[in-house]
Amino acid sequence: MSLKLVRGTRDIYEKENDHFRKIITLFKNVSERYGYKEISTPIIEYSEVFEKTLGESSDVVSKEMYKFQDRSGNNLTLRPEGTAGIARAFISGKMKNQLPIRFLYYGPMFRYERPQKGRFRQFNQIGIELLGISDYQADVEVIALGYHILKDLGLNDKISLLINSLGDLESREKYKKELISYLNNYKNELSDESLIRLDKNPLRILDSKNKNDIKILENAPNFLNYLNDNSKFFFDKTCKGLENLDIPFTIETNLVRGFDYYCHTAFEFVTNELGAQNAIIAGGRYDGLISSMGGDDTPGIGWAGGLERLGLLIPEVDDLKRPVCLLSINNSSDNLISKLAYELRNSGFIVSVIRGGNISKSINKSNKINSKYVVIVGEEELKSGLFPVKDLDSSKQNNIKLGEICNFLKGLENDRSK
Repeated sequence: MSLKLVRGTRDIYEKENDHFRKIITLFKNVSERYGYKEISTPIIEYSEVFEKTLGESSDVVSKEMYKFQDRSGNNLTLRPEGTAGIARAFISGKMKNQLPIRFLYYGPMFRYERPQKGRFRQFNQIGIELLGISDYQADVEVIALGYHILKDLGLNDKISLLINSLGDLESREKYKKELISYLNNYKNELSDESLIRLDKNPLRILDSKNKNDIKILENAPNFLNYLNDNSKFFFDKTCKGLENLDIPFTIETNLVRGFDYYCHTAFEFVTNELGAQNAIIAGGRYDGLISSMGGDDTPGIGWAGGLERLGLLIPEVDDLKRPVCLLSINNSSDNLISKLAYELRNSGFIVSVIRGGNISKSINKSNKINSKYVVIVGEEELKSGLFPVKDLDSSKQNNIKLGEICNFLKGLENDRSK
């Protein structure tokens, strides 16, 4: 039996889970203010949900998906991203009469990538999807929501918003021809990966991280020069909508998304503090996705953010509730301890019980788990009916009757919060 972790996975312990919970709680609270409701989709889907939507030329489909057959011979895939599964749920749930719909989601995703800082093979994402609004105001709303969340996480001075237009189908096809014509002059210099993309999806070359490819692309045709009037209008209105909300952005003409279903607005919130993995929230518009899956023609736009990368940028949680420790010196107090712990927990306190040993060692254990208060229950305390309640920060101690301990601690907590 191998007890090693699978490469690209990791165990997440208490402190980091608390950190993630802080991000998720804020994400949900802010998103709900914009009208978004939570959805949870399965971790496994039929492989075609992703293969037919993300595009054969995408890195995810061509080399990163975790695919397997179940005992019935069905081809299944661990979800590599959230949007396709939510589109499938929209169709399966026959929700077209409920449009517009605003979804929020979070959970694990799976991609076979080379692990590095902020990138794992099992990773966690938060994300939102807005279905049913074709107007540019939806794009402004979705981007504003992402900016709002990052601002409330204290990251507005660490991030930049990049935005581009991928245009409608007519604009993209026109630009593809010009890009292919330009890149054909550099076939001997392009990376092997870009040569493959040149035949399958040349727009993906714009996203190349190869240094030589980047140099070649410096003089490539500008996508924005090939937008038709409809696409220009849409992009211009989106940009002006962001300006109206005082959301700063930079137009990045080489910005594309990794999946085939995107059109019009593409955007990323990036940072300079994480090295190569600089995108922390990324998304765009995908008006043709649901119809390509067999559903009705339904516009959509959304984004996803990496929880691990966000966690690297925000301060660690330091505002968690600290436990009350009940120190039981002997077994004769078990019933009393159990009843007191139950009462405190029902009143909202986190309670840890430490049994046996001397008081000094028990208090040391309480300090190790960052307790705020200890209640000592020993022979003398049982006889007198008065129980020491000690504040471990100030070392101040009060002797309190059993039935008054809960209210006494509530009073101390209320005084602290003033």
